[in-house]
Amino acid sequence: MLRIKDLCVSIGEKEILRGINLEIKPGETHAIMGPNGSGKSTLASVLAGRETFTVTGGSATFMGKDLFAMTPEERARLGFFLGFQYPVEIPGLTIVNFMKAAINEQRKYKNLPALSSGEFLKMMREKMAVVEMDPSFVGRGVNVGFSGGEKKRNEIFQMAMLEPMLAILDETDSGLDVDALRVVAQGVNKLKTKENAFVVITHYQRLLNYIIPDIVHVLYKGQIIKTAGKNLALEVENKGYDHFINKK
Repeated sequence: MLRIKDLCVSIGEKEILRGINLEIKPGETHAIMGPNGSGKSTLASVLAGRETFTVTGGSATFMGKDLFAMTPEERARLGFFLGFQYPVEIPGLTIVNFMKAAINEQRKYKNLPALSSGEFLKMMREKMAVVEMDPSFVGRGVNVGFSGGEKKRNEIFQMAMLEPMLAILDETDSGLDVDALRVVAQGVNKLKTKENAFVVITHYQRLLNYIIPDIVHVLYKGQIIKTAGKNLALEVENKGYDHFINKK
């Protein structure tokens, strides 16, 4: 599904990613852990198409196509989703109108007819139930006045509506209390299938108590220095990142 080979990325003169190799297959959940400044969010942003960063080397393919030859919109239509670390507020645009436009644009790309209002509202109610989201939120501006937990829950709701092939969740657990974390994680788990894949970016193991990864990677100074099964997250929690950095 996603194959990254020798990816190098810079911002200005500063090199941030230094030869990332990563392959994600359908049905897999990957966790990427690492200390602040290791390049986790940069990796997510580059894959999503953020123009702040410059790809200086390597390649990435998504669904068999050159990822970096596509615009962010084309990546999204093909089934790429990024859950932001800090979701932005969009005053004046309601969630219901935002999602209806996104869904119908996606259906247009797939040569499918636009959903009727009734079909869309039925779908939206079903997906809101997945993340235990209050139906009254749909008439509000996107993330306007939302708490941190509500913003993250809205991100998972958007993901449920769009049903992406690959979802990258950039520190979704940031700022969440235990109850919000549980709800968000349950939403992710309900959406997992044999056809799609998830990448969970996090500092801490606590999120991985709820979203069980198949593969865990430790990222440090722009390189993946350790890859193993789900127990690697527990090892990071118990021993800290220095244990792996010193062994590098």
